[in-house]
Amino acid sequence: MSDNAQFPVVIVAGPTGSGKSALALALAEEFSGTVINADSMQVYRDLRILTARPSDEDEARAPHRLYGVLDAVEQCSAARWCGMAGAAVEEARAAGRLPILCGGTGLYLKALTEGLSPMPDIPEAMRSDLRRRYSDSDGAELHQALAAVDARSAASIPSTDRQRILRALEVWEATGRSLQDWQALPPEPVLPNAVFHTILLLPPRQPLYDSCDDRLQGMIAAGALDEVRALRAMNIDRDLPAMKALGVDPLIQHLDGLLDLDTAVAAAQQATRRYVKRQFTWFSRQIIANLAVEEKYSEKLEDRIFSFILKKGLTCQT
Repeated sequence: MSDNAQFPVVIVAGPTGSGKSALALALAEEFSGTVINADSMQVYRDLRILTARPSDEDEARAPHRLYGVLDAVEQCSAARWCGMAGAAVEEARAAGRLPILCGGTGLYLKALTEGLSPMPDIPEAMRSDLRRRYSDSDGAELHQALAAVDARSAASIPSTDRQRILRALEVWEATGRSLQDWQALPPEPVLPNAVFHTILLLPPRQPLYDSCDDRLQGMIAAGALDEVRALRAMNIDRDLPAMKALGVDPLIQHLDGLLDLDTAVAAAQQATRRYVKRQFTWFSRQIIANLAVEEKYSEKLEDRIFSFILKKGLTCQT
C-alpha cells in the first residue's frame, strides 16, 4: 500500500438516537470494518449507559475503537480526538479493514474532514494550575481575567462559557499569543489522503424526540443514576466535558436533593430534545452527505445502504 494512495473512510453521522451505532456495526460486519467513535461523550468510560455506548456484546462482533478510553477527569478536545482518530484509521488500514467513523459530534467530524489550525500543546501541570487558581471564580471574573490579557478572544466568548474562557487563558499563558492568532492559521489536514463518504441519518423529528424520551427512561432503569452517583463522588471540576454529558446535571441535582427523580428525568429529556434540534440544524448546514437517509436506522434499510457502499467501491483495501 502506497503511503500516498487515497483510501476510503466512511462516516456514519446523525443526531442522537438515530441508530448510528447499529448502522456502523452492520457495516463493519458486512464489509470487514472497524468502528471508530466520533462522539465527544462516548470517549469517557464513566458513563457507558447514559451516553449509549455500544455494549460489550456489540463490541465483540466487530472491532471498536475510542469508546471508553478516557477518564472523566481528562479533557478531550477536537484536536486530541483527531489525533486519536487519525491513529485509529491508520490502524484499521494496516489491518486491511474499512474505517467507519460513527458519531454525532459535528465539531469533531468537521475538524477531521477539513483539518485543524495548528494549536500548541498545553502542559498538563499548567492546565491544572490554571484551573486550581480559578476554581472559585465565576464566569464574569474569569472573563475579566481573559479580557485583561487577550481582549480579542474575550470579545468572542460569552462570559458564561467557563470552558472556552479557560481554554483561551491557558493558550495565552502557554504561548503569550491570543487564541485568535492560533485559530487564524491555515488548517492542517489530519488524514490528507482520506476520501470521506458520509451517510447521514435524519429521521423525522417528533418520533425521534419521543424515542429519545423513552430511551432515557430505559437508561434510568438500566442504572444510569448509579453511574452519575459514582461520577458525583469523584468531586471533579463541573467544567470538565464529562460533567456536561446529557442528563448529568439534572441527575446530580436529584442526588443532591434539589429535584425529585421525575423532574430530573424530565429536565434531562428536555435537554436531549434541545440537543437533537441543534444537531439537526448543524448537520443541515455543515454536512454535505453522500447518502442521506430520512429514517431511523433499521435492518430494512440495509439493502439501500449496502448498495451505496458497493457502488462506491468502499470496501477494505489491502
